[in-house]
Amino acid sequence: MTADAPASSPRIWTAALIVIGDEILSGRTQDKNVAQVATWLNVQGIRLKEVRVIADDMDAIVEAVNLLRARNDYLFTTGGIGPTHDDITVDAIAQALGVDVVIHPVARAILDGYYATRGGLTEGRLRMARVPDGAELIENRMSGAPGIRIGNLFLMAGVPHITAGMLDALTGTLEGGLPLLSATLGCWVAESEVADMLGATERAHEGCQIGSYPFFREGRVGANFVIRSTDQGQLDACAGALVSALEATGREVTPGGI
Repeated sequence: MTADAPASSPRIWTAALIVIGDEILSGRTQDKNVAQVATWLNVQGIRLKEVRVIADDMDAIVEAVNLLRARNDYLFTTGGIGPTHDDITVDAIAQALGVDVVIHPVARAILDGYYATRGGLTEGRLRMARVPDGAELIENRMSGAPGIRIGNLFLMAGVPHITAGMLDALTGTLEGGLPLLSATLGCWVAESEVADMLGATERAHEGCQIGSYPFFREGRVGANFVIRSTDQGQLDACAGALVSALEATGREVTPGGI
């Protein structure tokens, strides 16, 4: 677990995400879960610190799980909890934790009811009731098969809309800090021309970070600047100072970004 911050600083809660699946690494499937997990965590007052994309490989999953869960408050995984032979996330998590894999009785009952009119609960479908011993369930309103929570680990589906539902079920249940707030300013300016200005503005406003995201459109270069802080007053002050600094050079600023 992450060590407590000094008393003078707010506690920063962190999370890591492991995206599991050969189909992601091969390029056949484009991952959409990183963005939605990161956004959801920000609202919970938790920072997504790192993401790993790994294959359906037992040793690789075990290694990543043990590393990332030890240095973050929370660890999320997406993918590999389905009904097929290559869905090995549950087995890998159990191995990482040193526990057995068991059939969760509530998960079995949920799946039995869900598949009652869909061909019944086959051996393959029953695999989705397997959990590391001692785990709790994460509600899945979309397809019956629940997610899994054990300690500071959260095992979720790889299908984005199902993942979204599981995140919704977890909303408000995790301990976190202050939500991360943001404001975006757009400007038709080359990033290199205002780099010093961005750095000076950030240094003058403790508790704020400024991210710069350049682009090329309509034959012109521009950039969107995203200011982030957990304090609305500090955020507003930093954004106001950056607007003033940019306008002082004769440039027009677009609130909300370009």
